[in-house]
Amino acid sequence: MNRLAWAVVCMTASSFVQADVASAGLAGLTGFGCCPPKVCADACDFGAASSSCVTYKTVRDVVYEPVTTTECRTVYDTVVEKVPVTCNKTVYDTHYRDVCETVCKPIYKTCYKDVCKTICKPVYNTCYKTETCTVRKPVYKTCYKDVCYTVCTPIYNTCYKSVCRTVCKPVYETCYKDVCRTVCKPIYKTCYKDVCYTTCEPVCDTKTVEVDCGEWKTVVECVPGPVVKKVVADPCAGPCEPKCKTVCVQCPPRKVCKKVWCPRTETREVTTTRYVTKVHTKKVPYTTCTYTHETVTDRVPYTVCRMEKRTVVDKVPVRTCTYRTETRTKKVPYTTCRYVDQCVTKKVPHTTCTMVKQQVTVKVPYTTCTMTQQTVTRKVPYCVPRQVCETRYVTKTKCVPRQVEVQVTKCVPKVVCRQVPVCGGGCDDGCTPSCAVPSCAMPEKACCL
Repeated sequence: MNRLAWAVVCMTASSFVQADVASAGLAGLTGFGCCPPKVCADACDFGAASSSCVTYKTVRDVVYEPVTTTECRTVYDTVVEKVPVTCNKTVYDTHYRDVCETVCKPIYKTCYKDVCKTICKPVYNTCYKTETCTVRKPVYKTCYKDVCYTVCTPIYNTCYKSVCRTVCKPVYETCYKDVCRTVCKPIYKTCYKDVCYTTCEPVCDTKTVEVDCGEWKTVVECVPGPVVKKVVADPCAGPCEPKCKTVCVQCPPRKVCKKVWCPRTETREVTTTRYVTKVHTKKVPYTTCTYTHETVTDRVPYTVCRMEKRTVVDKVPVRTCTYRTETRTKKVPYTTCRYVDQCVTKKVPHTTCTMVKQQVTVKVPYTTCTMTQQTVTRKVPYCVPRQVCETRYVTKTKCVPRQVEVQVTKCVPKVVCRQVPVCGGGCDDGCTPSCAVPSCAMPEKACCL
């Protein structure tokens, strides 16, 4: 898409350049002063003079035009399938056999023997000694003193005043009315109907199938390089042409390694299980319900409320408070302390310990061991192999090829011709040395546009 837009921009710019050059040549750019006097005098026409001054040459440019084509490519889809495989499995069963053996069983017996030993037993004796000491004992005494203080005593007085107010007291009255309603009474009945149900019974079949399998192989593929645009210098450009041009250059190719699936077909025996349907009949109970309509009359109570106004006189208490100041006296206690010396006699206990030797007889246990031979029967396990046939499913992956249409855009070279103005004839444009006629001098600004 970018190459197509670039080609359109290049062709548009070329057409604009041709139009500008042509208009410049036809209009004279700077008027009649651009044309040589001799040419203007001979032609006596500005259009003829300007056409004899400017000539054009055809330039061929190579333009790459994108072309979109549709190609078919092979795409491999990975398919996973479960293949049943029947194999024989060895299962070991554990059996036991009786083995008789003679073992020596130890019999332990605990005996006691008397051992005499001498021990030192401590004997504790508590004695008391009398000690006399002088102590200072505090004596506390409580005294009282009179303290005067002033208090404000509140005096409360309660008065009552009458306040009249009107209240609305609701009076409720219960009335009854007869309401008829229709009720539906259900009648249930149990019936039976025959229902057919189907059961599936398995049937095993063995068939030979062809399984698609294969392997992946690595293939080295050469991928052509992308086409990029590059700005290079144009050695053949004239003075009125740009010195640089943009060309499309293809990058060198690169090698790509990819994996290709190589399919092959194998013949295998597959055991399939199909189910055969069998129809059975059974009686299924169902309940039918019919409704009968009955008319019932109910006495519905309703309450009527009416408001009665009454005048009520309330006595509202009004409380007044006055304060009276009076002086009071109270006794405040305080404590005085003085110390008195006193002799105290106390008994201080102290303990003495003496060690007394004593003969003690202790029973010391000891163990004797005798070995007794005994015949013991024990079960020894051993394994017995047996073959069991089992079917297991193995998951295998295979690639399935399919054709996919892909839109591919390629750049196709195309030759585009365009007209480029050049300074020729008998005019000297001041740019090319081939024009040597002094009378055909042309302004430099007119040739370089």
